[in-house]
Amino acid sequence: MSIKLYCDLMSQPSRTLYILLKSIKCDFETKLVDLRKGEHFSDEFTRINRIQRVPVIEHNGFILSESVAIVNYLSREGIIPDILYPRDSKQKARVEEFLEWHHIGLRLHCSMYFRVKQLDPIFTGKQPEAKTVAGYENRMVQALETFSTKWLGTGTDFIVGNTITIADLFAACELEQPRMAGYDPKQHFPVISSWSKKVQEYFNPYYDEGHVIVNKVANKKKISSKI
Repeated sequence: MSIKLYCDLMSQPSRTLYILLKSIKCDFETKLVDLRKGEHFSDEFTRINRIQRVPVIEHNGFILSESVAIVNYLSREGIIPDILYPRDSKQKARVEEFLEWHHIGLRLHCSMYFRVKQLDPIFTGKQPEAKTVAGYENRMVQALETFSTKWLGTGTDFIVGNTITIADLFAACELEQPRMAGYDPKQHFPVISSWSKKVQEYFNPYYDEGHVIVNKVANKKKISSKI
């Protein structure tokens, strides 16, 4: 088995796949693509993924992009164990139900808050208007409230019942992103905090390994806000 993972650990789905493959002891090669340097626009990477995005895998010569498509493929290939991506039709449908919602219901809002408050000022040299940031933060908080009450606050330990799945890893990695812009969902939503600790514990030490850069940026942001 030969798997190459093209990723940038500043990317939420990249971290998800990196942590997943590490935790299941998959023999894979990490190919880092620095998005901040624009390496995803290079001719070399464009030949790998014409959409110029990460993550991407190459498995025995087969190239595939889009994180949800990738985990579906790896599951069918028997690489992801059933406990993390159930083969039972109904249980798998529940995981896929969340992943369908996650992209627009959670990822969009967390990503845009991070982009507007943290990334855009770096690239443009201009600070966004406070009203603009507040609008993105409000939409993110509403998404977090929905996630906390409709997906987690159901009396079970994880998103899909009492067994952890890749749905939990996708969500947990996503919720680390706004920390780099000064907002930690775990500090505002006790249910998210409790759940997140269980996800982190399950996937460690690889969860922490995949978030080294994120933690450095978040800690720097926390220190600068106190100055």
